[in-house]
Amino acid sequence: MHALPMYAALLGLLFFYLSIRTIGLRRRLQIGIGSQESAEMLRGMRVHSNFAEYVPITLLLIYFVEIQGAHPLLIHALGILLLVGRAVHAYGVSQMNEKFVFRVSGMAMTFTALLISSCVLLFNFLTK
Repeated sequence: MHALPMYAALLGLLFFYLSIRTIGLRRRLQIGIGSQESAEMLRGMRVHSNFAEYVPITLLLIYFVEIQGAHPLLIHALGILLLVGRAVHAYGVSQMNEKFVFRVSGMAMTFTALLISSCVLLFNFLTK
């Protein structure tokens, strides 16, 4: 049984939550499009956009690692890194008085999943 679909589903639920939160923020601030120079709206938009920018490519890379027969523990580790990294990053960037440790650690986890997946794929390609 493949492990990645579970992480994709959890990430999908997190994206849904971030989307609803962004819509709610737009309603509360009465901003239809853009940020209208609202720092709070800009943060909400960037949390949502950053998730949309990093998750698809990283999930795709992990998927390729999984279908190449990687050990399930590696897939779980990469999935957990991506899921927790995106949640921590979203929390950190959402705070108006941001503590950068959340943003930095969230991005570090995301980048680790992306980099390891990429390196595994390249290694597999070059050694087969």
